[in-house]
Amino acid sequence: MTAPAPTLTSTISCPHCGARTREAMPEDACQWFYTCPACGQTLRPREGDCCVFCSWGDVPFPPVQSAGGCRG
Repeated sequence: MTAPAPTLTSTISCPHCGARTREAMPEDACQWFYTCPACGQTLRPREGDCCVFCSWGDVPFPPVQSAGGCRG
């Protein structure tokens, strides 16, 4: 049985201002920094997370979705 295709977009919620922004995720590289378009704060992953999508997004990074772990 084939695994479902990963979701390639995620809504990032800024922990500083609460703004929510829909973003496309890279499929093959972790994104370690994200600048909130509303307040300008630079987001970084929480300790133990591979990227900003796993920390602040509503959908985790694609490799985490399909393989259960980050390749980045």
